Amino acid sequence: MDALSDVLKSVRLEGAVYLNAEFTAPWCVSAKFGLATARAKLAGAEHMLYFHYLAEGGCKVRLGDGQMHEATARDLVIFPQDVLHVMGSDLQLAPVETASLLDAKAAARGTDVVQLRHGGGGEPTRIVCGYLACDRSMCRLLFDALPRVLVIPMREGPASAMLQELLRVGVSESSASRPGAESLLAKLSELMFVEAMRVYVESLPPGGRGWLAGVRDAHVGRALALLHAQPKREWTVEDLAREAGLSRSALAERFVSLVGEPPMQYLTRWRLTLAAAALRSSGRAIAQIADDFGYESESAFNRAFKREFDVPPAAWRRAGTAQQRLG
Repeated sequence: MDALSDVLKSVRLEGAVYLNAEFTAPWCVSAKFGLATARAKLAGAEHMLYFHYLAEGGCKVRLGDGQMHEATARDLVIFPQDVLHVMGSDLQLAPVETASLLDAKAAARGTDVVQLRHGGGGEPTRIVCGYLACDRSMCRLLFDALPRVLVIPMREGPASAMLQELLRVGVSESSASRPGAESLLAKLSELMFVEAMRVYVESLPPGGRGWLAGVRDAHVGRALALLHAQPKREWTVEDLAREAGLSRSALAERFVSLVGEPPMQYLTRWRLTLAAAALRSSGRAIAQIADDFGYESESAFNRAFKREFDVPPAAWRRAGTAQQRLG
């Protein structure tokens, strides 16, 4: 398994589709994370991202700082962070807040996908909107490496074609109030995000820097995959370099250049990330979890964990329990 797949598997995404919209030209809407309809469903989520899938038509996207993007049919627009954005056929229009269009309809439809029509009656743009929630500690490697907005073409490949058709069917079933449609759309939103990340990584230009660039590199990607596949192994840089097909010095230099930190420091952070997930997913004693991830004493584990997450393991576990109760 490659490092990207391993992180995507570890992220434990929980998704949902909340809107099937038809906007007709001219139109312009503004949106931001934290929509009440989303927060009500995933109240305990640590981190949320939103996406818009353009089933038909096209639109412009503008961020609060003026950054502009264009999206066309079968593009997936992803916002990994909390970003105010404006979308529309004509961004010179005064934007209508999406929340004001959704609130009444969401209340009327309960938990179903909201069917929305808005605009001037001209050329249509059909958009399916959804969100994904995850544990912040598990998704930070990926989300911290992403820009504030991504426009990813989902036009090619058998996986993309299959997801498009299933999404179309799922939205259709939801509008007809078919049992299980909402659950189907939730799983589809998760699958679509995973496929989008694969497409995005493949499209990255050569010569980049960052975790995703490391994943793409033949040698550093191999090293990352090894560390993710065997996080409890007593790795040395020499062992890792030998299996990655480089000399010790060459791997160390290339790893730092791309990922931004030495291999063993990266491994420590990944182990702590896995330990953080274990603290919230199991009732095992902290000392046992510390031993699982190579710490000789609970006190050493506590110090390392607090450096990484700003709170000790016990406090981290209590916070997770409280979030689950809220959810």
